[in-house]
Amino acid sequence: MLLISILLEMVVAALGIALAVRKKKKYGWFIALTFILYIFYDLANLFPLPVSQDLLSFVFFAATASILWAIWNIFLEA
Repeated sequence: MLLISILLEMVVAALGIALAVRKKKKYGWFIALTFILYIFYDLANLFPLPVSQDLLSFVFFAATASILWAIWNIFLEA
């Protein structure tokens, strides 16, 4: 199930990049960043990668801040 989730996160990241590039929406980059960070986080938990828990906590925080910025900008645009 986690592999399917990672694949879906990859699709969302690609769509975020497409939103930024094709539609000229800056928040697309932050959506993409969020899901790229989620991919890293999930891969670090799936495979025995030598990643500290502190780094994973920071990655998760950065992903949350990134999506907050994106959603705030979508809200302001609507």
